[in-house]
Amino acid sequence: MRITKFTHSCLRVEGAGVLVVDPGTFSERAALDGADAVLITHEHFDHLDPDALGEANGKQPGLRLFAHADVLEQHPRFADVATAVEPGGTFEAAGYQVRVYGGQHAVIHPDIPRIANVGYLIGDGSTNLYHPGDSFTVPEDTTVDTLFAPLNAPWMKLSESIDFIRAVKPGRAYALHDYLLTETGAKVSDGHLERLGGTKYAHVAPGTSIA
Repeated sequence: MRITKFTHSCLRVEGAGVLVVDPGTFSERAALDGADAVLITHEHFDHLDPDALGEANGKQPGLRLFAHADVLEQHPRFADVATAVEPGGTFEAAGYQVRVYGGQHAVIHPDIPRIANVGYLIGDGSTNLYHPGDSFTVPEDTTVDTLFAPLNAPWMKLSESIDFIRAVKPGRAYALHDYLLTETGAKVSDGHLERLGGTKYAHVAPGTSIA
């Protein structure tokens, strides 16, 4: 399984097939080139770019889309290629086994209604990765090899990310949801995660592939 980190919260997984998670408006459209399946954690624009997804679907008629029903209801144009998922469910996408976790987006502010958000544990039989979307939902019933942990967002503080990594106890962790930070600010946050996360941690540049 080769994982390529694209800008912000977008991951491209290659091996059994090509699987892309959260290709939003901040991420590069190239992440979708040749994709067999796309997983969407929630409806926000930085995780879902309908125009980019429509363009990819036009090029790859066999492309499959997986997302919570609340997300799919907002994008009926993809009904022919879409499958609704919910927490606790499992499915196969692009040759990978996927387990769904979560349920709700993290709280931004009590005055802002919460929306559906799901996390995905993606495995190929020998290793796995976990993408939590905009949440700190811990997949408590499994061992996570590679965790992508949110680094910065309006809905979080850094101590939550540190505690999230500690709770998951992955073999290694990488930064996710990082586009809103300056380079200097990222270094400050990264330093805390490196010291306090309790596992090997790295913040990689967009386009970096991880074996």
